[in-house]
Amino acid sequence: MTRFNDRRKFIFIPFAIVVFLALTGFVVMNLWNYLLPAILHVGIITFWQALGIFILCKILFGFGHRGHRWGGGGGAPWMRRKMEERFRNMSPEEREKLKTRLKDNMCGREGWGRHGRHHFDTYWDDFKPGEEPKAPNPEA
Repeated sequence: MTRFNDRRKFIFIPFAIVVFLALTGFVVMNLWNYLLPAILHVGIITFWQALGIFILCKILFGFGHRGHRWGGGGGAPWMRRKMEERFRNMSPEEREKLKTRLKDNMCGREGWGRHGRHHFDTYWDDFKPGEEPKAPNPEA
């Protein structure tokens, strides 16, 4: 009986992937063709172009693993690793300067984020060189 279930999974998974990609390509194509020609005066795209744009965005911006959500420290893994490496090599004074500069550039005013603090405040305040950085807490 387990052999039959294994075969069914083996057949179902590729079918589910094809259906997911088809729906994603269809949604991206329709959103692009409905919104962007009127807003940015660009041409319409085909289904295959839409699927290519979707795959390109996934490659550039990451695949959303590890359960990150908006404001939760998500983003492309290569970018996160690069920033962590850069941050590890900074002195405490350089860290503070970078933190201040990023705060000023993000919105240019106080009071942004929840309670006037962004989740990277907690992340950077708790960071100690030589140890693995903790995941930022968006609820802080």
